[in-house]
Amino acid sequence: MALPKKLKEEKHTDYLQRCLIELQSYNDYPQGATNNAKRALKWKKENGSDCGTQVGWTRASQLAGRKNISRDTISRMASFKRHQQNKDVPYSEGCGGIMWDAWGGSSGVNWAIDKLKSIDNKSELKDIVEQIKNIIESK
Repeated sequence: MALPKKLKEEKHTDYLQRCLIELQSYNDYPQGATNNAKRALKWKKENGSDCGTQVGWTRASQLAGRKNISRDTISRMASFKRHQQNKDVPYSEGCGGIMWDAWGGSSGVNWAIDKLKSIDNKSELKDIVEQIKNIIESK
């Protein structure tokens, strides 16, 4: 994964903190999210589906395989909450239910919302950035 570009007005320490956050990855999402993604993938394989996008099916594969996901991916999972009103559509009757499950279902989306808050509030990252800053300034 490439480092993000430094923003013009961004302080060096803020940039380092953003890099650390973006380079970390996580796989502590609930088993329910994995099970939901597996169910959606299985249904698609057995019945075919033109629902969703490649991004959605990639997400399902990541969750089903318990792959590490980045903060950016977690943010996109959290924003999928806007589709919750379609989660109860049966797979055979439309795209709402299958894509909700592909993105981890309620357990995955709710985890993502909470995890995003946790990541963004991590004081230990700030401590690491401060240590790096002290090292840089001492040279």
